[in-house]
Amino acid sequence: MKIPLSSSGGPTMASYHSENRCTWCDGCGDYGIWTAVKRALVEMGIPPHSVLLCYDVGCHGNGSDKVQGYRFHGLHGRVLPFAAGAKLANMKLPVMAFGGDGASFSEGIGHLVHSIRSNYPIVFVLHNNGNYGLTTGQASSLTWQGQKMNTSPNGMPEHTLPSMDFVFSLEPTFVARGFSGDIPQMVDILKAALQHRGFAFVDMLQACPTYNHFATHNYLLERCYHVENHDTKDFVKARQLAVDTKEKIATGILYQNEDIPSFYEQLVPRQKIKTTLVDEVKMHDVGGLMKEFV
Repeated sequence: MKIPLSSSGGPTMASYHSENRCTWCDGCGDYGIWTAVKRALVEMGIPPHSVLLCYDVGCHGNGSDKVQGYRFHGLHGRVLPFAAGAKLANMKLPVMAFGGDGASFSEGIGHLVHSIRSNYPIVFVLHNNGNYGLTTGQASSLTWQGQKMNTSPNGMPEHTLPSMDFVFSLEPTFVARGFSGDIPQMVDILKAALQHRGFAFVDMLQACPTYNHFATHNYLLERCYHVENHDTKDFVKARQLAVDTKEKIATGILYQNEDIPSFYEQLVPRQKIKTTLVDEVKMHDVGGLMKEFV
């Protein structure tokens, strides 16, 4: 397939076009995030063959074949280890991983913990719609306590996991929050995340018009605001902004620390080596080894 390019030779939005039709519900926040991702990559001059997009299972994951390029659709909650491994194998390749709040803060929470702890040099976009949308609206660990959902008709009994406070407790190097109804801001956030030295955690708040009837598009539209004149190096202030969502919800780049080396940079055997691991792959005759098992 010939990829459409601009007159200057760079990628365009058409470069990322897929013939497969989107099947998300009308009003789903995935449309906005999907658009922002493509626009960010285009504005950075990154063509489809020069980026890896990794999708977890979920409504957002159904977009894995709705965009052109190298894409991977993984197992529920397991997208981060794959994305990290792909990046470490080829450090020249930008890698973005996408996961929902259900998978990322339940089945895959251990992978999220160690991705932040290890400071893998990848971007992680959390599709945060407060429920398991793909499997018809079950409560996730980020659903509000007491909220009635399909599998909790009397209200979710557990307390809501404080996701942002949890992330900050792990001493991240990049934390941002966006809103699926604000594409220009999401584009700016994603561009900064793609250029970050280590693990970039991007919390994208989004509407689920079919199953989330508490944090609706209008609810988010009325409460989300752009953080201005904020020192993104101030960890304490950033954490306060991220956690305080009772009346207003701060969006934008909340915290960034470029002084911490990424996981790859701290690997002693890889220091001063200019080739990537994929460059070093060679054919090896294992015939002699196999004979030992005959």
